[in-house]
Amino acid sequence: MRGTDLHADPGARSRLPLLLVAGVAVLVASLTVAISVGAVPVGFTTVWGVLAERVAPGSITPQWSEGQAAIIWEIRFPRALLAMMVGAGLALVGASLQAVTRNPLADPHLLGISSGGAFGAILALLHTGLFLGLLTVPVLAFLGALLATGIVLAVSRLTEATSADRLVLAGVAVSFIVMAAANVLIFLGDPRASHTVVFWMLGGLGLAQWDQLIYPLVILAGSGAWLLSRAGALNAMTVGDETAATLGIPVARFRLAVFGVGALITGVMVAFSGIIGFVGLMVPHIVRLLAGGDYARVLPLSALGGAVFLLWADIAARTVMAPEDMPIGIVTGLIGGIFFVWLLGRRR
Repeated sequence: MRGTDLHADPGARSRLPLLLVAGVAVLVASLTVAISVGAVPVGFTTVWGVLAERVAPGSITPQWSEGQAAIIWEIRFPRALLAMMVGAGLALVGASLQAVTRNPLADPHLLGISSGGAFGAILALLHTGLFLGLLTVPVLAFLGALLATGIVLAVSRLTEATSADRLVLAGVAVSFIVMAAANVLIFLGDPRASHTVVFWMLGGLGLAQWDQLIYPLVILAGSGAWLLSRAGALNAMTVGDETAATLGIPVARFRLAVFGVGALITGVMVAFSGIIGFVGLMVPHIVRLLAGGDYARVLPLSALGGAVFLLWADIAARTVMAPEDMPIGIVTGLIGGIFFVWLLGRRR
């Protein structure tokens, strides 16, 4: 698909290696800070000492207590890794949806996909039980996200909401309907479990566990690789359906495939983190300002940017009301709402 690079910018292309290196460096620094801060502060050298000792036992003489090692390895490190994966996944979905809908406001939260994922997860947590083991919640979350996506597309077709703004309105309307159905499930569920689910819906990473990280990791790696391999097609879709069709892209099928992959990523991420909004809206815009519009650059940089953003959102959530953890969805909602207003102002 190199022939469909319709956003060629030699200057931006030459900056890509520098931006990637800078992004990785910022990500590593952010990861270090995220593991260090908390109710029990831990030094940076201790953080990397514990990680090195766990990866290569005996390579370093421990200069820390068992309690510090447990906090770093069992609690903060898996939480930080989950933040990185969720942030990267949501940013990838937002960037891809913005391409296939030609809508700069497209976001898995605004289009109702996150709400569908939450509906499926709540159904599993409160009503069906874990009939598929640990896979039950992510599988039903994906199916819920896919169902919400299908409803949004059906509503937009029935109401002839062909403009970008009206598609977002259709997504917001479906999101309200799906969340109303999710609230019914919560109301009918066990009151004690429902309290936990309500807190989970606000977005949080506190339940991250090593044995569960493999699921979002596999989905993110596989889906991210697929999207990156379709960067040229995404470039063509941003120009228009007719241009994409002339380049040999099956427009309708490709758009549905991107929505399906977006539902898969969003559903699985929601299953492990609750509803975290606006990451997919904000990060791709910032990336395009820095690196141009070629999706061969936008996608990897969006993944890095999303990971960094959610790490710092989690740091804020853990420190603003310390020692209590504020739901991370509150932090991203506040920042995202301000960004959304600014974006609307620019589109006038």
